[in-house]
Amino acid sequence: MAEKKIKSLGDLTALAGKISESKKNIKARVLICMTGCRALGAELVANEFREKLSAASLDDSVEVVEVGCIGMCAMAPLVLIEPYDVLYGKIRPKHVDEIISATIEKGEILDKFVVKEDGKPVAKISDVSFYKQQQRQVLGNCGRIDPRQIDDAIEKGGYVSAVKAITETAPDQIIEDLIKAGLRGRGGAGFPAGLKWKFARQAPGDEKYLICNADEGDPGAFMDRALLEGDPHKVIEGMLVAAYAIGASHGLMYVRAEYPIAVEHVKIAIVQAREYGLLGGDIAGSGFSFDLEVRMGAGAFVCGEETALIGSLEGKRGMPTPRPPFPATCGYKGKPTNINNVETFANVPLVLSMGPDGYSSIGTEKSKGTKIFALAGKVKNTGLVEVPMGATLRQIVYEIGGGIPDKKEFKGAQLGGPSGGCIPAEYLDYPIDYDSLQELGAIMGSGGLIVMDEDTCMVDIARYFLDFTQSESCGKCTPCRVGTAKMLKMLEAICRGEGKESDLDELERLGEDIRKASLCGLGQTAPNPVLSTLRYFRDEYLEHIREKTCRSGVCKDLLHYVILDVCVGCGACKKVCPVDVIAGEKKQVHTLDQDKCIKCGQCYQTCKFKAISR
Repeated sequence: MAEKKIKSLGDLTALAGKISESKKNIKARVLICMTGCRALGAELVANEFREKLSAASLDDSVEVVEVGCIGMCAMAPLVLIEPYDVLYGKIRPKHVDEIISATIEKGEILDKFVVKEDGKPVAKISDVSFYKQQQRQVLGNCGRIDPRQIDDAIEKGGYVSAVKAITETAPDQIIEDLIKAGLRGRGGAGFPAGLKWKFARQAPGDEKYLICNADEGDPGAFMDRALLEGDPHKVIEGMLVAAYAIGASHGLMYVRAEYPIAVEHVKIAIVQAREYGLLGGDIAGSGFSFDLEVRMGAGAFVCGEETALIGSLEGKRGMPTPRPPFPATCGYKGKPTNINNVETFANVPLVLSMGPDGYSSIGTEKSKGTKIFALAGKVKNTGLVEVPMGATLRQIVYEIGGGIPDKKEFKGAQLGGPSGGCIPAEYLDYPIDYDSLQELGAIMGSGGLIVMDEDTCMVDIARYFLDFTQSESCGKCTPCRVGTAKMLKMLEAICRGEGKESDLDELERLGEDIRKASLCGLGQTAPNPVLSTLRYFRDEYLEHIREKTCRSGVCKDLLHYVILDVCVGCGACKKVCPVDVIAGEKKQVHTLDQDKCIKCGQCYQTCKFKAISR
């Protein structure tokens, strides 16, 4: 840390040079992911590296750095070794000795730990298809810096765009550049960020507030978490620029309490930024003052909606309020307020450093820049992905994600979280951006992308997501409170084989009414999973209703496991049955007690002779 505060852009660039110079004796860096990898033993790996490097007297020349998400979660725990840029996956403490002696001391690559593609080892991270097909700009520092050390961020150019903006550029010009760049809010609806800032700046009042929405509640989504854990300074830098542009002196970062590491890293980053004079009074000698605090949410999904979030910040129950007035004119404490999400703020330094034209050259005509997705579900390479707007599902699922495991067929992808929609295989080559997704009945959302294979029941998927949004409804408005409950009841009946064909028309009518009449975005988008699956997978609904069958074997009430006469009596199914309902002598056809069967499917999955039907 510097002994004195930064007073100018020159001070900041000089400091970056000094930090770089202080590391000239470091010959290698061992970067260890501490986001999702932590759950699989990354801390033990880091400790082992430190102990073994110290024992070998290499700790002065080799730096062990605990970093944010490196991206390829399917290979966790991940270790990236610089300057070789070798990516090792599924590393355990027992592997550390070999990595030190081979790679760190001799520069040799250990093929057994690297990514395999078509059976061949790929050592360099830049050559791995998962990374090669991406355009990691917002995530550029994630996995490369220690998020708890501001010096690492500054060495990589952190805060340069912000300091340059607040010392050299008028607020109105910054806003115009943002509008020209075409940056749209990454939180869901995709409203132009520059226009939002403009409304807040033009709103009358001397006291204004800036809020970062980090209340990421979508199942399977971890984009905001990864940014806050891996590069909190980029988000703070974007907020600093936004505050200067709209005229706010106080900011709040609303982070869900389920993200303790993100909260810890942000708090550390704020303290360090204050010590350098990058937050607080007279920032970088500009005369502009802005400070930031962290508030934790209690995990209500509805608080991702901006007016509900404001209510929560004010100590009220998190419930949406009618608009107008919009937060830009009457928000937190009744004052003009601007709210953007984590990824939006993290894009701001890029807009300033690349310039409006450079930034807008990436993406599509109406959706500029890149988008981060949390790639999850039935795909080989799960993880954090950043691609240009307009990339196709095929590129993400097959070229980056490596395709579907076990050679199964792609069936669909749920985009936009529980409020999004299911996109079928016929649209694999359709560009993904805000407008095209709306045409298909989905939304961009914050960036959740869950891949489904041929074994997925689309009726059950619709039920699952509607169950989530219905339970998370605040209950304030009747269309959402009553309508989603009624839709869920009908879906549950269909999954039990008790539905009627007329239910499908009723679900569509209810869904459209709820979308039109609900007070906030939760209710307005809650029917999307149902409407999109009815649109693209109606035949599965009809099978559940007419034939009382679930082709995927997911809806338990429609399952009826039967042991066929081709059974050879091997006893494998008998061994795995958790409730002992299978009987029979060795080499004799077995029987299954239907009254006691819990329909877990273990017998069906175990039988190698296809002697069990469902």
